[in-house]
This record gives sequence, C-alpha cells and structure tokens, in this order.
Amino acid sequence: MTELRSIPFSPPDISDEEINEVVDTLKSGWITTGPKTKLFEKQIAEYCNTSKAVALNSATAAMEMTLRLLGIGPGDEVITCAYTYSASASVITHVGAKVVLVDSGKDSFHIDYDGIADAITEKTKAIIPVDIAGVMCDYDRIFEAVESKKQLFNPSNDLQKAFGRVAVIADAAHSIGATYKGKMSGEVADFTSFSFHAVKNLTTAEGGMVTWRDIDGFDNEEIYKQYMLLSLHGQSKDALTKTKLGAWEYDIVAPNYKCNMTDIMASLGLAQFKRYPEILGRRKEIIEKYDALLSQLEVTSMKHYDETYQSCGHLYLLRLNGEDEAFRNDVITKMAEKGVSSNVHYKPLPMHSAYKNLGFKMEDYPNAFDMYKNEITLPLHTLLTDEDIEYVVESLRDIYKD
Repeated sequence: MTELRSIPFSPPDISDEEINEVVDTLKSGWITTGPKTKLFEKQIAEYCNTSKAVALNSATAAMEMTLRLLGIGPGDEVITCAYTYSASASVITHVGAKVVLVDSGKDSFHIDYDGIADAITEKTKAIIPVDIAGVMCDYDRIFEAVESKKQLFNPSNDLQKAFGRVAVIADAAHSIGATYKGKMSGEVADFTSFSFHAVKNLTTAEGGMVTWRDIDGFDNEEIYKQYMLLSLHGQSKDALTKTKLGAWEYDIVAPNYKCNMTDIMASLGLAQFKRYPEILGRRKEIIEKYDALLSQLEVTSMKHYDETYQSCGHLYLLRLNGEDEAFRNDVITKMAEKGVSSNVHYKPLPMHSAYKNLGFKMEDYPNAFDMYKNEITLPLHTLLTDEDIEYVVESLRDIYKD
C-alpha cells in the first residue's frame, strides 16, 4: 500500500527572494503605492509588449475600472461567459450595466464564439471573454464577431467612438505569460486584466494589473492618469507625489474608488517575476507528466499547448468522460481521503443564487453544464514533486478501479 501523502491544491511558491524583497520594502519606510509598484508596472508592460500597465488590488478592480474608464453604466449591456467565476460578471453589475451571458462552446471551456454576434445589440458596449486555466481564447474569432455587428454600436463618449465597436476586455486572471498566435496575453485584447491572487502562477498575495493596446487619438499617459484617478479617490496627486517639498496641495476631481496596489504587494510580484520563466517551465513539465500518466484512463484533459496557443499552465482541468455530478463529487471526496486536494472550475454562473435572481436559468446554457458536471481540477503548482504527481494519478486510478 502506498503511503498516504498530503497534497494541497494550490499553495503559494514563496522563496527567500520574495521574503528578502518584502523585508527590503518594510525597511525602506515606503509600504503603500510607491517606487516598487511603479517598477512592477513597468516590468509587466514590457513583458506584455504594451506601452503602459496599471497595478491595482485585484483583477476584479482592473475589469471594473476599465468599464468605468469606458463610461459603461446603466442602460448598457456587457457580454461574458456563463462558464466563469463571479468576478467576470459582478463587475458589470457594479457599474449598473446589464449582464448578458453566452454559453460555452460545445466540449469547450471557452465562450461559444458562434454565439457572440447573436448576443450583441445596440446596447452592447463591451465583451469580457475569459481565458481559462492559462489558455487564451480565440481572439481572432471574438474580434470577427464584434466587427460583424459594428453597425449596431452606439458610442456614448469619445473613447467608445475611438473603438467604433464593442470593446474587448480580457478576463486574463489565469493567463499571464500565455501566448496566442505568438502574441503575449496583455497585447491581444483591447484591455487585459490579470490576477496576482494567492493561488495564481505569479502572486502578490492579492493584486491585479491592467494593460491595453494603443488607442488612436488617445495618449497612453492620459489613460494611465485616468486609472490613477479611478483607483485613488479621484485625488489629483498620489502619496508619492505629495512627498515632494511643498507639494501637499491636491484636488479631488471625482468621488472615485480605492483599489491601488501597495509596495509590499509589488515587492512580492517583483521577486516572483524574476523567477517566472522557471515557474512556467515547471508548470509545463507537470502538465506533460499528468497527460502521459492519465492517458490510460477514461478522462479528457484540457489541451494547453498547440501551434496556435501556448498556455501558462495555471490549472489542470480534467473531464471524467461519461460521468455526472454525483460521480465527480464522490471522486473529490475519495481523493481528499487519500490526502489529495482537488477542485471544480467552474460552477456556471446560472447555478448560483445571485445569477438566478438576475433571471438566468441553467437550462439555457447546456454546454456550460455539460463541461461542469464531470470536471475535476487536479493540483498544479511548482511545489509538486514528480512523486506527488504520480501519487495523484495513482489515487485517481484506484478510485476508478473501486
């Protein structure tokens, strides 16, 4: 009998580099938004091949502030996928717009590209496609869909006019470091929101970042300034600027929000970012090992790498072929009994009370339910050893034998 192991689902990979960087920040006397946050923004912008990036306290804030930057609000509609976490849709309600859900594609964890154009009306201002598990969406098809309905688009401000179509705001919480047709996540969609939450590949404990493609007629410094105003109470100077001699004076230009990143968070990110190439490499090794070991079981894993896209290997999504919710849930319980933590990504939005209360019905999203009902997410993180991976697969194989 194999000795029982304890394999957590997604612990943070924190080395001495992160610890030393945080200690350096604590000793510096500057712990809120300051020089390290600005450096982290610069490094992520360079990595994503964009002119600028804005560090915030979450990907949720990044998406919401982008909707606000675009002037989206009551009377507008924003499309997202039924197969996602609540944040992709909750930000739409935060700004007072209407959530429009599109089903998953058949046997796909991504949005149904054929359903996007049908969901666009004269009220649609944006779409929030969701990159899943580290695999980016097919953005060419998303842009084709929004271009095909541009005659319906009714811009309500100059920024919306500059696009002349529905804006594409990527929920890239899972995909920093991934590529689509040779382009980095961050430079493909009009705007891209990343997450650095504790369970993500690259973590700042909590945190997020937004990048955007250059927009004709709009200065990137001005867009950056608008994000700063949105994320710091509409205050005309940040704390760093106010430390200059005699520079205490400021104005509040709008009663805005509070969602900035701190230098403590950014210092974690800076250290993680130095290690990110090796983190991505190890995640790819783990996925390839899982794929090889699971090939004899009646399961189908999400494909992470092909000629069109390269994943950043955030999650290992596995479908238990031909099985249902009860079987999947039993597998999760039995895996836990063997010391293996697993998860489900995702319970579709129409299954949750909040979205039922908005009028969504699960039967309208059959593909999303089919993906959910037999999906299990196996541990995937850089603290896993090869022996751990073998144990996870052996545990699953034993459950199937029972």
